Amino acid sequence: MVSSPHEAHHRIFQENPGLFASAFRTLGIPFPEPVAVSLMDTDLTEIRPLERHVDTLLRIDVADGGSLLLAIEAQGKKDPDKRSSWAYYLAHLYAKFRYPCVLLVVCRDKGTAEWAAEPIRVGLDKHPSLVAHPLVLGPHNVPMVTDAGRAADDIPMAVFSAITHSNDHDIAAILEALAEALRATDADAAAVFAEFTEAGLGATPAREIWRNLMGTGLSHFRGFVAESFRDEGRVEGRAEDILRIFAVRGVTVPDEARQRITACKDLAVLDVWFERAVTARTVDAVLAEI
Repeated sequence: MVSSPHEAHHRIFQENPGLFASAFRTLGIPFPEPVAVSLMDTDLTEIRPLERHVDTLLRIDVADGGSLLLAIEAQGKKDPDKRSSWAYYLAHLYAKFRYPCVLLVVCRDKGTAEWAAEPIRVGLDKHPSLVAHPLVLGPHNVPMVTDAGRAADDIPMAVFSAITHSNDHDIAAILEALAEALRATDADAAAVFAEFTEAGLGATPAREIWRNLMGTGLSHFRGFVAESFRDEGRVEGRAEDILRIFAVRGVTVPDEARQRITACKDLAVLDVWFERAVTARTVDAVLAEI
């Protein structure tokens, strides 16, 4: 479950990897045809005790057989320290994986977006040794999806549009279009997209607009926010979290173990497994008797 606008703004790329293709089309940048997308470990810390974590990191395998890395950062305000971190991310990822690396920064206000788009120059003013050009999505270039048909054609982009334009004067029209699109969507899928919208809007007036829409027009899956607090939803989410940790850490999960995790309905047991999964070296160690 996402819990903040910052998290929602980048996590939506994890849950809906195809969104990056729409995003790059929005930027007018040609992108190789993706054939697979893998979520990677976001910890870029080296042996020295200096922690660095990119928000979301995806490996994208493309049709020609190659791969590239897409590092996604959600930036809520100007932060001078971030620019050096971004340069580090790109250099570190290229040195470690030898894949082409792309930095995508997502912002919710135009001023931050313009700041984030400035080239990062390392070295001499007239002869920099390294120049990084972040790609930036913000209110200035993310389309306002105010048509329900268009929203239905690309719901992840409609959600991303709502989050990005959460402070815009047209946000009500964006949310209404998204709500109408979700009415025609599978209830389970709609609940997931509604969760991202709720979290992504944060403490803005738009959040109240969304809650009102959910309380009326979206009554068939109303309460998705409350659903995350119901036992069933929490159990399913915790099982997914455990499997995601295994995937990020590169731990192979046999089918029998996967079935045991997803079939478990005891939240207390899942919580123990979740804590073990963070450090345990094997699946057996995680599922050992409690």
